[in-house]
Amino acid sequence: MSLRWKIAQAAEIRWWKSYLKNKPVSAYLSWKRTYWETLVAKSGIALQATDHILDAGCGPAGIFIALPDHKVDAVDPLLEAYEKDIDHFSEKKYPNTRFFPQSLESFESDKSYDKIFCLNVINHVADLDLCFDKLVRMTKKDGYLIVSIDAHNHSIFRKIFSWIPGDILHPHQYNLEEYQEMLTQRGCQLEQSLLYKEEFFFNYYILVARKTS
Repeated sequence: MSLRWKIAQAAEIRWWKSYLKNKPVSAYLSWKRTYWETLVAKSGIALQATDHILDAGCGPAGIFIALPDHKVDAVDPLLEAYEKDIDHFSEKKYPNTRFFPQSLESFESDKSYDKIFCLNVINHVADLDLCFDKLVRMTKKDGYLIVSIDAHNHSIFRKIFSWIPGDILHPHQYNLEEYQEMLTQRGCQLEQSLLYKEEFFFNYYILVARKTS
């Protein structure tokens, strides 16, 4: 793993602890469940009761918290730190979910998934190509891969942020078209590029892709 990724992971746990410090557990989790339910509705993805779902890079309150009636696998290298240091996360509250405290790069599954959600994650991974390869491979044919990205709006800032740690939480710096190609070049059909949040440096998109081959 690169030094930049390790620094980003250390910054990630510090960010979560600071962000959640003054947020009551019950109120935050209720808000977060509603957030995920709204995102799924806007994505146009219909979840089936029989779906086997992967929450890739789940964090302490990933989409698994909004899927109590589904079979879910949740992967994150910081799960043990969340369990220890963050009151908002406890594995035992989610008996339908199998948790894997490891990086997406090292995760292997004995099954493929009907739906894979990789939300607020892909900008953080150590090996971007490997992770996209793995996500597509683990998606069933005609299954869906839903990925959120922070996409650069300005080429000049993209270059600057690539040279220096201007955005330490995000080791990868790409624009929307480049992220879209990372999916389409791997046998996925892009169903939707949903602009979810607009800001100066980055726009936040939800990419919905169906695996066609």
